[in-house]
Amino acid sequence: MNFRKSAATPRLERESAVRQGHIARLAFQLLGKDRAIAFLNTEHAALGGRPLDLATLSDEGRNSVEAELGRLAFAQPGDSQ
Repeated sequence: MNFRKSAATPRLERESAVRQGHIARLAFQLLGKDRAIAFLNTEHAALGGRPLDLATLSDEGRNSVEAELGRLAFAQPGDSQ
């Protein structure tokens, strides 16, 4: 008998999971919980997609999301976002 549940969705590859965890931790550290959740899960026109998806997909995507997080976290009052 097999009692193990089958996954409804495929698991992330290890590298993708590491990138996803890294970008989520960084977003929470820099933006705080609510802003991080909104940023990671909302379509971002300048990045060309949802930041969490982009960061998970490739190193290049993670790098571009990291750069945008830095811009958002360290923007001065009056800077255009």
